[in-house]
Amino acid sequence: MRCSSLKTPVLRCFPLSNPCRYASGLSRNDSRARDQQKRKKKQRTEFKNQNLRDALQFSLCDAMRYIRAFEVGRNPTSCKYDLAVRLRTVKNGPVVRNRLRLPHAVDTSLRICVICPPDSPVAAQARSAGATLVGEETVFDVVKEGRIEFDRCICHVDSAEKLNKAALGRILGPKGLMPSLKTGTITKDISETVKGLVGGSAYKEKLGVIRCAVGQLGFTPEEMQRNVRAFVGSIKKDMASLSDRIAKDIHEVVLSSTNAPGFSLNGDFRSPTSPPTSDLAVL
Repeated sequence: MRCSSLKTPVLRCFPLSNPCRYASGLSRNDSRARDQQKRKKKQRTEFKNQNLRDALQFSLCDAMRYIRAFEVGRNPTSCKYDLAVRLRTVKNGPVVRNRLRLPHAVDTSLRICVICPPDSPVAAQARSAGATLVGEETVFDVVKEGRIEFDRCICHVDSAEKLNKAALGRILGPKGLMPSLKTGTITKDISETVKGLVGGSAYKEKLGVIRCAVGQLGFTPEEMQRNVRAFVGSIKKDMASLSDRIAKDIHEVVLSSTNAPGFSLNGDFRSPTSPPTSDLAVL
């Protein structure tokens, strides 16, 4: 028999009359469509908050007592009490942001630069309010040399034109130090602005939480209470100033420190088992 007479079999694939189905009885395309619908349903419009009904919460004095136990042996001026306010809010809505001056200043080492005529009454007011660097051309030269020895920069309205001609935006802009009308750092009332910055605190909502340092480790419970009330009260005013269609509410307030975990506050100053406030006033 010749080899040429042999015919090799040819395998042919024919499409199935019925599409592949899973155990659920759905085809592959139907199953994918169902999964996509489930994923769309799982998307949340608000930030997720835990139920506080069974959560362990503390009074302010108890939270300070436990936090100080974590901070034993540390410098009382370098460790700060931090307050985190968790909100019930939508994800893509407007955020709460503002600046306030607490009754008891937390950080008084802020270096402030004021751009104004050096021999004017405004310059004298700025120095008396706590500004560390005051002037026009001297400030421009220092910045151009790369010696930025200040944490905030304020400009008087009369010096705004000279500031623009100096073209310092490419140097101060990336550092967040460029004065502007939008941020309120170009103003006529230099004295009040400087006083608000010295010892002032800025806060901004991020992912439904507002954080701010509200005290040093050496603060007494009474000082902490006044600062916490001022901070929470400022947040409530900011939320009330928003549109009526935007609903924001405080869900939880958590007190922590530089090296300690967070303790959820129940709104009370002391509990029946809290130590005397005089004991917490001494480190």
